[in-house]
Amino acid sequence: MFLITVYRRINCFQSQGQSLDLVFLWRVFFIMAACSISNINAQIRYSVPEEMKKGSLIGNIAHDLGLDVQRLRSGRARIVSGDSTEYVELKSDKGILVVKERIDREQLCAETTPCSFTFEIILDNPVELHHVTVEILDVNDHAPAFPKDIIHFEISESATPGSRFQLGSADDPDVGVNCIQNYIISQNDNFVLKQHARQGGVKYAEMVLQKPLDREQDPRLFLIVTAIDGGNPRRSGNVKIEVNVLDANDNAPVFNQSVYRATITETSPIGTYITTVNASDADSGTNSLVSYSFTNMKVIGHIFTLDERTGVITLSGILDYEKAKKYEIDIEAKDQGGLGDSAKVIIDLTDVNDNTPTISVMSFFTPVSEDSPPSTTIAIFSVKDVDAGDNGHVICAIDRNIPFKLLSSLRNYYTLVTDAALDRERVAEYNITITATDSGSPALSSQKTLNLKVSDVNDNPPRFQKSVYTTYVNENNQPGLSIFTLSAQDHDWNQNARISYLLDETTVGGSPVSSFISVNADSGVVHVLRGFDYEQMKNVRVCVKAQDGGSPPLSTNVTLEIIIQDQNDNAPQVLYPVQTGASVVAEIVPRAAEVGYLVTKVVAVDVDSGQNAWLSYKLQKATDRALFEVGLQNGEIRTVRQVTDKDAVKQKLTVVVEDNGKPSRSAVVSINVAVADSFPEVLSEFTDFTHEKQYDDNLTFYLVLALAAVSFLFITCVVVIISVKVYRWRQSRFLYQSNLPVIPYYPPHYADTGVTGTLPHGYNYEVCMTTDSRKSDCKFSTLGGQNVLMVDQSFAETMQRAMKKNELLEDSGECPEMVRSPII
Repeated sequence: MFLITVYRRINCFQSQGQSLDLVFLWRVFFIMAACSISNINAQIRYSVPEEMKKGSLIGNIAHDLGLDVQRLRSGRARIVSGDSTEYVELKSDKGILVVKERIDREQLCAETTPCSFTFEIILDNPVELHHVTVEILDVNDHAPAFPKDIIHFEISESATPGSRFQLGSADDPDVGVNCIQNYIISQNDNFVLKQHARQGGVKYAEMVLQKPLDREQDPRLFLIVTAIDGGNPRRSGNVKIEVNVLDANDNAPVFNQSVYRATITETSPIGTYITTVNASDADSGTNSLVSYSFTNMKVIGHIFTLDERTGVITLSGILDYEKAKKYEIDIEAKDQGGLGDSAKVIIDLTDVNDNTPTISVMSFFTPVSEDSPPSTTIAIFSVKDVDAGDNGHVICAIDRNIPFKLLSSLRNYYTLVTDAALDRERVAEYNITITATDSGSPALSSQKTLNLKVSDVNDNPPRFQKSVYTTYVNENNQPGLSIFTLSAQDHDWNQNARISYLLDETTVGGSPVSSFISVNADSGVVHVLRGFDYEQMKNVRVCVKAQDGGSPPLSTNVTLEIIIQDQNDNAPQVLYPVQTGASVVAEIVPRAAEVGYLVTKVVAVDVDSGQNAWLSYKLQKATDRALFEVGLQNGEIRTVRQVTDKDAVKQKLTVVVEDNGKPSRSAVVSINVAVADSFPEVLSEFTDFTHEKQYDDNLTFYLVLALAAVSFLFITCVVVIISVKVYRWRQSRFLYQSNLPVIPYYPPHYADTGVTGTLPHGYNYEVCMTTDSRKSDCKFSTLGGQNVLMVDQSFAETMQRAMKKNELLEDSGECPEMVRSPII
């Protein structure tokens, strides 16, 4: 309020014609008062004379704002908007305002006083907005000028002293003391000059008849009227007055109103009727004819037209309320004798909402980071509407479905800020449309669109469509085979979305997983580094990490399960009957066997899986194919007919075990079958059969080794037996010499061989050995209890001796079924 009072005092002094120095001092005081209470959003006012040279100093803006020059540089201080900003320039390196272009006050403001223009200076980081007003002081650079070079009067000689003759006013674009201050008339005897001031302070002059005219003495008078302004130095303008003295015309025209008023809208078309002025003259005849004219034709002659006969005023130009809100027109009425009267016509303009608001963006910050907090400043802008009243009241708005809002701390100045968190992955850029609408009827609006880009922040980790992926690979694969491609998506952008695939270092079966699998870091292609064996490993589970290129990086793990599919790479293995290289397994079939008699069963396995392990059994060769058959699925060998006496004792079968793979694999097993009812018959047949077997190169070595081992065991047993006998003999001798009664002790159920010749409670044992333990198995059996016979070449002679011994025992009446060895 204090600043407003000071500013009004300055204008009052100026309008009262006070000296320039006093006005200047008051303006300096006003600027100092304004600067002393301003900080951020300060308002500063400068006063400079017009017509200053380009580069002239206007003011030290840095000092007046209390800022450092470095702050102006770092804040990128600049003039962003305002009226007539082309006239000033900001030197941010020096902190001063200078004249950019020559300023002509009359061109800028015409007759408006005081004359000033405003603009805004903005600084960033942090944002500061300062208003600057520059007042243009008038310089007496224009001389007064009359509308006409010569004014003609025809005055009757009967004009009475005191008659007034309007001269109008001279035009001086300057204002204040520099405008017209006085009128003077050249020396004469008949007229004196009087000056008056109209409403608004404009001075005009009129001639007053002081001494009656005498046409006979001076039929024509030549005078000069001079208009003088109050500048320093003073300037003046002249107009010539030519007076023709006429005969008597003793009544001057008189207007019926001293002031005429009219109102017209600024958009009225050319030719619109405004008003009619009327002056009457009491004379008659030609002396009563009145003509009307504008006295300030230079100002309004191109806008209004006055019919000099009827006094009708019409519109002849284009009106603009924003340039002039009203017009004051001086009209003069004259009769034929030169007598006249003056009146004023005041035309008020009505504003029409014909100007759309303008939007001036001062600062716009793009791009903005998506992690910017709410209330982050995006843009600073101002709006302006040159219309008046409600037509110039502007309201700004933006779309409601975007995360932004408008804040306003000063009239017609707005700040666009964020209203919510931004997400670049959802919306990468915004077209923010600012709509400025005035309050006119109908309302006018304008729009400005700001394209705001949202910069990316690494806030999204890579994502897989699944948490576990499954792929299949056949065993015995080629190393380096591509088996799968991992693909993750990252909704971030650029480097933050660049994904690398990393294999997690774990172990599989005691070996690092990197020795089995490799993952291409860029493409995510999974390769196998070695061939898989289904029989050793059924599946492999690996963990792969997808990591983006952000800082810090984000990652997601995924499990890849590699299922190894079986291939038919293993042939069936026969578990039974066991195939040996040095012995012959014989299955005994009694001749009384019925049809379907189970001879034996071929047992085989296949380490493959699925259909690769489905086994089928086929009889490939047989001594008599009509006698035996093999179960296709179970491998059981059965008789298909009754055994006869004509059937050979020695039967040889070849069975093929085949899996169901593609291609299939097979194994062959040979089975010896003895068709006989007694053991000797079987033994005699297979003794010859064993000699038919072919020996391999290592058989001799193993026979010698076995013979040496048996000899060593025999000698050891003989030595032990002799040692035991000697020990017992010495014990008996000791008991005999001690004269003690000898009572022999026998374990329960013990019977002496010397008494009965048998061991009813003895323990029998039987040992079957082979000469090559790597190529044959041991099979335990008793001759009378099973139908399996073990025949070995190394024991051929032993078996023959056993047969002879059995014959001797038969002759003596003992049982030849088994040779028993007693164990004491």
